[in-house]
Amino acid sequence: MAVIMDTAVVLLRMLLPVYTVFVVYQCFASMRRRRRPERPLVLLQNLDTGLKIPVLFWENSIGRNRSCDIAIDDPAVSRNHCVLLRRKEGWFLTDTGSKSGTYINDERIEGREQVCIDDVISIGNSDFEFKRGEEFHEELESSWFFSKVVNKPSIRPYKLMIMISLFHIFMGVEAVFCDGATDYDPAYVCAAMVGVEWLFFVISKLALRRVNFEIECLCLLFTGVGVMLLARQEMRQSYIQLIAAVIGIVGYCLLIKFIENPDRIAKWRIIIMVAAVGFLAVNLVFGRVQHGAANWITIGPVSVQPSEFVKIAYIFVGASTLDRLQTKQNLLEFIIFSAVCVGALAIMGDFGSALIFFATFLLISFTRSGDFKTLILALAGAGFAGFMVLNLKPYVLKRFQGWRHVWEYTQDSLGYQQTRVLTYIASGGLFGVGVGNGCLKYVFASESDLVFGILAEEMGFIVAVTIAVAIATMFIYARSVATRTRSAFYSISACCAAGMLVIQMSLNIFGSTDILPLTGVTFPFISLGGSSMISCWGLVAFIKAADERTYAKKIKE
Repeated sequence: MAVIMDTAVVLLRMLLPVYTVFVVYQCFASMRRRRRPERPLVLLQNLDTGLKIPVLFWENSIGRNRSCDIAIDDPAVSRNHCVLLRRKEGWFLTDTGSKSGTYINDERIEGREQVCIDDVISIGNSDFEFKRGEEFHEELESSWFFSKVVNKPSIRPYKLMIMISLFHIFMGVEAVFCDGATDYDPAYVCAAMVGVEWLFFVISKLALRRVNFEIECLCLLFTGVGVMLLARQEMRQSYIQLIAAVIGIVGYCLLIKFIENPDRIAKWRIIIMVAAVGFLAVNLVFGRVQHGAANWITIGPVSVQPSEFVKIAYIFVGASTLDRLQTKQNLLEFIIFSAVCVGALAIMGDFGSALIFFATFLLISFTRSGDFKTLILALAGAGFAGFMVLNLKPYVLKRFQGWRHVWEYTQDSLGYQQTRVLTYIASGGLFGVGVGNGCLKYVFASESDLVFGILAEEMGFIVAVTIAVAIATMFIYARSVATRTRSAFYSISACCAAGMLVIQMSLNIFGSTDILPLTGVTFPFISLGGSSMISCWGLVAFIKAADERTYAKKIKE
């Protein structure tokens, strides 16, 4: 009997990588289905030339600048003249500080004014009639991500959930029958994880009225992997990680509801900014040094990292509706806020998080303006700051000394962890040694900073790479849905939230494998860390909100 069971576990271990690829593929394939064909929402018809300009987005910048959504070759038009945007109440036009003004039916507008079908919009020396989109008969090119399988039915959410649950059950079986196992504790963890997944599935259907569940399924897959890897390493921590996941899922649901109205964000933006700065200030005053950084606050038996929650606030402040993004005050506020966040994290010694925030700042800045000059200036400033850090913080310089030379320090702190990661990744091979059978778990920080090594050793290189590619593909997906969102807030926040997850994952993987210096940041969803788990679910809410299907039932067509 024991021989049969061992054979079954070995076969399961070889099956799991193939099954991982299958599940991830099915989730992304479903994302491409049941999408509306690319068509204009409304038209702007030039009354002089008769040219019909299709309006494709919910928020459209209009101006002389080539980067505008609707570029007008007219010297009387400002570079960023006005914004045409759609809300559930109808279409609106906002002048963004143009010199000549914006007019609706020969009346100059102040602030945001509603525009109706057949109204005449005057911009500079050009007059446009506002018309219905059905009058445009030319074929438009779709985004490559959605160019195919538009009419295929989506995979039913419950089927994806069954796939995810089976995946975690397979992991639980491996953990229960790993070498030297004497109990069934992983089975209890697995049962709890599956129960949480299906409870979330039911609640999201009833409370959020969701029509699709692919993003959530992927995140549940990642979350379960992290929880189950801990089942044979730190049983107590696996339950704590699961509790943090529940809190993160609740936060995800609340955030989805909160940001369903993009104009609500503008009202809360300053409050959220002040609250984030307050979090960092409390951290600076009461923060406890742990693993070289004073970024932990201990409240009784619970330790939290405020910087993880500030990530969500950072996306809030950086993104906004398009008519507000055009103002210089908005941009200046964001630059100052970014400087405060990065500076505070640097003072705490949390340079890994500071690097994530700075990279996200570059991403948001470019997404907002498309200006390479801003990026070059920011990079120059970062280069100078990095030079100062290396001179003022000797231990940071010491890390760079070991970078790319870890095999010269196999028994030293400069290379001990990375060499073990590389060794055990190799020993795991393509299919892994089985959940709970790895040796890297005995190395310090294996469950957090080095978790990619644990993943590759125990579950195989195929599973580890597939999960990494899946998180990276979430950025491609976020970028693809950006043109179909209801607001620039959703476009920017989705791209930057996905970008933040990819940057964080890259620093974790490349740091632990000596491609980059080890920074001590977590692998999204997989690494041990309740604060990180909660913030990851919060970031995914921005990606979910950008999907045009998320709020489809609440929008009046």
